[in-house]
Amino acid sequence: MNDDAQLIDRTLAGQSTAFGQLVEKYQDRLYNTVVHVVGNAEDAKDVVQEAFVQAFLKLASFQGASAFYTWLYRIAFNVAATHRRQRRAMWAAEQARQRDGSPPGAAQSPSRRIEQEECRRQVHRAIGRLGEEYRAVLVLREIDGCCYETIAEILEVPIGTVRSRLHRARLQLREELREVLAVEP
Repeated sequence: MNDDAQLIDRTLAGQSTAFGQLVEKYQDRLYNTVVHVVGNAEDAKDVVQEAFVQAFLKLASFQGASAFYTWLYRIAFNVAATHRRQRRAMWAAEQARQRDGSPPGAAQSPSRRIEQEECRRQVHRAIGRLGEEYRAVLVLREIDGCCYETIAEILEVPIGTVRSRLHRARLQLREELREVLAVEP
């Protein structure tokens, strides 16, 4: 029996500290993925917290057919999707505010650090403009480093769909960044 299975069994037996160990084990990794999916740190914290709450409440339904983190990521992506639907108007307004509030010519600042920060913000915004299904695949593959099989399990889609969405996500991201970062066609 693996470590996660033992912690799950202990949690189901009433030892809530065992679930705390699962939270400690996966919270940073889950947060790092979710922050790219939802687009900002505060929303990511809320989504991750809600995902762990739901995972705790639904733990008895975990059948072990997949790895615990895969099951947890699936819950987090569902929570993130719900969160995004509920906050779409607020998110769009925030993105517009951020675009309008960035100083002109900031990317041409003599300071390399400022250039890199601006570049990071532009990439983050471009990822945020991708469709939800493309953003999820791109974040899981390129940022979290998941293999195709794990992504397919998390998103509950065939591997061919993962490959197709990843290809389209990369093309869309490249198009989004072409003008901003002078990416060659």
